[in-house]
Amino acid sequence: MNIKVLVPTGALGITYCKKTLNKGLKEKPDIIVVDGGSTDSGPAYLGKGKSKYSRSSTKSEWRTLMVAREKLKIPLLIGSAGTCGTDKSVDWFFEITKELARELNQKIKITLLKCSQSKKDINKAFLSKNLFPLSNAPKISSKKIINCTNIVGLAGVEQITEAINTKADIIICGRSTDASLIASLPIMNGVDKAVAWHAGKIGECGAFCTTNPKSGVILISFKKNGFFIKPVSKNTKVTPYTVSAHMVYENSNPFTLIEPGGSLDVKKAIYKKQKDGSVYVTGANWVQDYNYKIKLEGTHVVGYQSISMVLIRDESYVKNINKWSKQVKNKVKEIIENSLSLKKKSYEIQFRFIGKNATLGSLERKNFEPNEIGVLVVVTAKKQYECEEISKILNPLLLHHSIYKNRELPTFSFPLSPPSFKIGKKYEFCLNHVMSLQNPMDIFKLEKYSI
Repeated sequence: MNIKVLVPTGALGITYCKKTLNKGLKEKPDIIVVDGGSTDSGPAYLGKGKSKYSRSSTKSEWRTLMVAREKLKIPLLIGSAGTCGTDKSVDWFFEITKELARELNQKIKITLLKCSQSKKDINKAFLSKNLFPLSNAPKISSKKIINCTNIVGLAGVEQITEAINTKADIIICGRSTDASLIASLPIMNGVDKAVAWHAGKIGECGAFCTTNPKSGVILISFKKNGFFIKPVSKNTKVTPYTVSAHMVYENSNPFTLIEPGGSLDVKKAIYKKQKDGSVYVTGANWVQDYNYKIKLEGTHVVGYQSISMVLIRDESYVKNINKWSKQVKNKVKEIIENSLSLKKKSYEIQFRFIGKNATLGSLERKNFEPNEIGVLVVVTAKKQYECEEISKILNPLLLHHSIYKNRELPTFSFPLSPPSFKIGKKYEFCLNHVMSLQNPMDIFKLEKYSI
């Protein structure tokens, strides 16, 4: 047994080296696997059901992979297509694939794995106590579920295996767990589940498990009870440390990975450097969960937002930036109360000081005075009109507010005109729960096409 999985990049849309990909194709992989999505950039993409990557770059990179697939006549699999993996984003990706098939004159079979969920069905599961919160999950209610803009279920090996079994040339999956994309074909071919899932986790982000994460392409070769992982690029290496360390990536427990159908235990895993530059991994254990569960992700709208930006370089204002922003905020609240009649709890004004503590806020431990500060003001309200009104009230204060009584007014710098921008709807994740299924395909569906 020697099943080979080629992973060209950690995510489609962030580019990869075509020369390195072609080198990887010479290894004669059995499948090309790539992830297409993430929640790393927050809830807006799931909220809108749109991709965060440009259509042009997505199409360009997918073209190269479609050409590679045609050359070797092997399956090409993408998961979490269109970033969020909704049915809408899968259809968007399907349109790109059909365009390319015509342009490349390819006759192909395509299977879509749809993962979007009915709000009514998820609410029924909630009312029947079949939704279970994960750690730190927000409280949910029927109202929140019904008001969700999108809900997806995360496909695992069982669902992706069904898609691969259709014998399609290209499989476009909705929202999927990252590791399941790599693990599915090996498990279908008799590789131990622990081995396949462990490799799936290590290889999920492509070359992130190497000494050069930007190099992109990796190859994973499976034996029944272990796997070899190696970079394809000459200028990149894997070591037992870089490989084992990836268990920490986006994972609260470096020894356990919870997936649909069970959990991976790597406490006794062994990572051995090989003469050919690969690392051979064995020793993981798969713990079966006989109450099959899948994770749900859902978003809802909690308001609207606008942002404003001003640059402050005056030394005395840089030193007293907290005092200045507090005075501006209090003055704006006073005007809002008198002119807009908004309750204080119906809106929020947040100041972030870029160059000082914009990332960590009050958790920042480094104490230093920058030369200048970019002040980013985020306004959140129940209506977009209210956001825009508050931003306009902020405008003259951001430009001229003085913390001194008997001095001339300062003039700060707006880097852009206008200095405030409409963001639109603010989304939040409201579902971070799991749901029990009698059959793994109960809430997923397959669509098959010939192009």
